[in-house]
Amino acid sequence: MNWLKSLIIAGTLQALAVTAAAAGANLDQIKAEGVFKIGTEGTYAPFTYHDASNTLVGFDVEIGKAIADKLGVKAEFLEGKWDGLIAGLDANRYDAVINQVGITDERKAKYDFSDPYIASKAVLIVKGDNSEIKGFADLKGKKSAQSLTSNFGKLAEKNGAELVGTDGFDQSIQLLLTGRADATINDSLSFLDFKKHKPDADVKIAAQEENADYSGVIVRKGDPELVAAINKALADIKADGTYQKIADTYFGQDVSK
Repeated sequence: MNWLKSLIIAGTLQALAVTAAAAGANLDQIKAEGVFKIGTEGTYAPFTYHDASNTLVGFDVEIGKAIADKLGVKAEFLEGKWDGLIAGLDANRYDAVINQVGITDERKAKYDFSDPYIASKAVLIVKGDNSEIKGFADLKGKKSAQSLTSNFGKLAEKNGAELVGTDGFDQSIQLLLTGRADATINDSLSFLDFKKHKPDADVKIAAQEENADYSGVIVRKGDPELVAAINKALADIKADGTYQKIADTYFGQDVSK
């Protein structure tokens, strides 16, 4: 049976050699071709969308370009619908997806992520002159404008609010401004984007949850060299002020934590 044992050992060593050879291959190819291919929606403002001149812009687009620059290559964006965007990694359509992809255990089982580069928190939004609602518990008996199936709606209901159904953030804010709702719980990034475009809007954040949902750059599993290179690029753009400049442009503040 020694021959069988030797055959198993040889096969194991060969598999390890193939794995070792593959590790780093994607990063080497990116640098050899001079292009970092990035999958993105192109329809998801303010992260990735087309401006009035049909140019692809957005927070994630600028982050992707900055990462590519630190890698010493150019960013090439390939657009696709969200439903098939991450699956495009499996088909080797691109090297990474940068599209506010939340870091979850389910996704981490199949893909690798960079360090988080953006954080989103649930925030309680009220009118500027509201001094009665100061925390989530103060929603008891109040009307909260929410998408009824969202986690934000469940949070409002958990705190005793009467839900007023809406189609999303914009409608929720309108109901709040017109007095048809007392508050809305929504995404901190959506609120910052709204205030960036409408700084005079009479709304404010009364409270926010401490636990954040984080997003990262998602890549195929098994290429730690590429993940390490992306992480270094993210650290570099934070250190040299590039990240802050991009965040200020789209949200008016650092949104990494």
